[in-house]
Amino acid sequence: MKYKVVIIEDNSPLSQAFEEIINSSSDFMVLDSYTSCEEALDNLKSDRPNLVLMDIDLPGMNGVEGTKIIKQKLPNTIIIMVTVYENSEMVFNALCAGATGYLTKNLKPNDLISSLEEAVSGGAPMSIHIAKMVVSSFQKKHSDIQLSNREKEVLTLLASGYSYDSIGEKLFISKNTIKFHLKNIYIKLQVHSNIEAIQKANKENLI
Repeated sequence: MKYKVVIIEDNSPLSQAFEEIINSSSDFMVLDSYTSCEEALDNLKSDRPNLVLMDIDLPGMNGVEGTKIIKQKLPNTIIIMVTVYENSEMVFNALCAGATGYLTKNLKPNDLISSLEEAVSGGAPMSIHIAKMVVSSFQKKHSDIQLSNREKEVLTLLASGYSYDSIGEKLFISKNTIKFHLKNIYIKLQVHSNIEAIQKANKENLI
């Protein structure tokens, strides 16, 4: 049985070229092609693709937002970004949204098929240039996180099981000041709870 592929690409000639390449393979077939995420999402339930080739710069909803929604609805669907963009922030956002791979549109026909094969085998297809950018982007994201000494003290005590009142007594600060520090910590770590903050801070060796 062939793997089912959906193409989301507003450049019709390119979309048709991808379709011909994929349909000429022995393991993959294109179910349908769409020019927008909205159109693809309307048919997602009936299509239920194994793989999605996703452009980023689309009319209406962009590919990153579309990827998030598809992964929420069909977590096992593999999404590969195919785009002209070689921008580290764009790559980082796409992968954080749930994309498995990131390819540029000037790839060779054989490279497209081998990338699909790699993806269904559990790999993460990426050009060498894109892969280097991903590593650089992740390193930059991690190194950008800086907690103040007071924020580290608050979070360390919280991780040790101290209550807000006990932290206040130890550090000679009010409960409102503690909440203010935690709000800043949430923003810096991009988390939404004390537990998430402690887990991420430990992972990043911040406390």
